[in-house]
Amino acid sequence: MKFKLPFNQKQSSTTMNWEAPIENVEKIPHSQGDFIQSIKDITNNPDDLIIQSFPPNITLIYIDNLVDDQTLNNNIIANVQNKPDDTPETLMAALSIPETMIASLLIKAIEGIVNGSVLIHIADYSQVIIANIASRESRALSTPENESQVIGTQVAFNESLSTNISLIRRYIVSPDLCNEKIKIGRRTNTAVTLLYMNGIASDQMVNTVRQRLANLRVDALIDSAVLTEMIDDNSLSVFPQMLLTERPDRFCDGLLDGKIGIVVDGSSMAIICPQSFTEFFQSQEDQNLRWQIATFVRLLRLAAFFLSVYLTPFYVAALTFHYEVIPQAFLVPLSESRALVPFPPIFEALLLEIIIELLREAGARLPTKIGQTIGIVGGIVIGTAAVQAGITSNILLIIIALSALASFTSPSYMMGNVIRLIRFPIIILAGFWGFYGIMLAVCFILVHLLRQSSLGAPYMSPFYPPRLKEMRDSIIRMPIPLTAKRPALTRPKDDYKFDPEPIKPKKKLN
Repeated sequence: MKFKLPFNQKQSSTTMNWEAPIENVEKIPHSQGDFIQSIKDITNNPDDLIIQSFPPNITLIYIDNLVDDQTLNNNIIANVQNKPDDTPETLMAALSIPETMIASLLIKAIEGIVNGSVLIHIADYSQVIIANIASRESRALSTPENESQVIGTQVAFNESLSTNISLIRRYIVSPDLCNEKIKIGRRTNTAVTLLYMNGIASDQMVNTVRQRLANLRVDALIDSAVLTEMIDDNSLSVFPQMLLTERPDRFCDGLLDGKIGIVVDGSSMAIICPQSFTEFFQSQEDQNLRWQIATFVRLLRLAAFFLSVYLTPFYVAALTFHYEVIPQAFLVPLSESRALVPFPPIFEALLLEIIIELLREAGARLPTKIGQTIGIVGGIVIGTAAVQAGITSNILLIIIALSALASFTSPSYMMGNVIRLIRFPIIILAGFWGFYGIMLAVCFILVHLLRQSSLGAPYMSPFYPPRLKEMRDSIIRMPIPLTAKRPALTRPKDDYKFDPEPIKPKKKLN
């Protein structure tokens, strides 16, 4: 059997072999034996390939554990027995299965069988009936684990693509919700769904995402986190440019703002893009709280970001080069705290930061109950022992604990990892050049952020380029009557969510 190269790449010893039977134009054989042998050859005759013959001329072929046994027995086997004179058209009409089709190419038959369909072949016909009775196991819906909130819905995506799409359609009951399915991965054939709101989402951004997905030449796609790195504007940047969320309400809120969503089969995290830097510090619960409280929480998160990144480097720089910035009343307890410490501040800070990261990683990888115990007991025991042994000062221990605690306030797990990572080079620069090193790191990070984009949209929007009207609903969560306009980041076709006039209910007079 001859198969074409799907990507017009010639085989050689130095090029990747993209050859795959995805463009096979060979017809379905008339003979029953030739058809069975063709399926065996293409699928490498696996042990779970089931072939059932029903005299005189009907053959069923399917892969065990991919099909629903009850539907197979009640709706297919019961209808194909003792029907020697049926044609593929009449037999398909007799099947009470919604998803059935007739194919005349082997590639269609192979695609059906690996996706959980049953092939029904009638001898002397160059066609095959493909009946989709796939049975895919998935876990039940549960509460979000990484994006938990008190006020709001308590349901999260799971690994089933159909379940996730149904959750989205429960929130957005509109024919304008567009759903495009794409297969990615030469060997995995992973189903990826592109979602956007027609009449709101920018056609240019939709085409950009569609083109990036279509141009992927990969062997496999397992999770949505891998996909984000493949289609990011800058995959070398440590800062995420697309949001991974497990919350369908946040996903739908993004779609209604003109953003584009991507759902990957087998992944419990969906992708939302474009995304600005400040939006990684916003939570869906902010929309459910009163605007004063939500604004306070947002400001607290941003303050925690700067505290986590710069507090420890400031300590290292002050003790190494700039004693004059330390208040005089604080010099005595600080000197007493470091009297027995034999290491320079940079080594002391890096040691404690690494210990904190080790405890965090161990707590995340161990089973839940053991991980919590290791995190609490390990932190107390190691911290106390380190101070008593003179390895570190108790003041630095407090600073490191505050920095670690502040890094967990980010609603985005990906951004939280970035905060913990960039702290290390800033500490090193502070240890070598003091405040000048910190300013060098600040300038480098700021220039890097200003150069980033998400689907071509400015990453630091609305601060760069400056849009004064957009700034009011970025750090500050404005009252709902003042949030009628969609963010300019997404370049929406429809700028307004509702009537921009303030919503002020009239009081009834008695």
